[in-house]
Amino acid sequence: MTTTAIDGVSVTTKANVYFDGKCVSHGITFADGTKKSVGVILPATLTFNTGAPEIMECVAGSCDYQLDGSDVWVTSGVGDKFSVPGNAKFQIRVTEGFDAYHYICHFG
Repeated sequence: MTTTAIDGVSVTTKANVYFDGKCVSHGITFADGTKKSVGVILPATLTFNTGAPEIMECVAGSCDYQLDGSDVWVTSGVGDKFSVPGNAKFQIRVTEGFDAYHYICHFG
């Protein structure tokens, strides 16, 4: 089931802008201190580095992703999630002419 709303959170109003504006996100914090981010990636191929493990959840659009150490690109669409280990790299590719990739990043 795709997440369509997140209630009861504090939102960081200043956006995190990466890769010359190709990735924009906002941090959210739950009452229990859990942190996530919500954002959008515009058409591009971008390389991300993780500190903690992450789960990327697609809420609109789609992307292809490639995990560190793999040569395989996997498509992630609405309702799909993929896990990225901590202290790793991964790539996300959003194809020109397709909807931007809208996501929730679950840290942890």
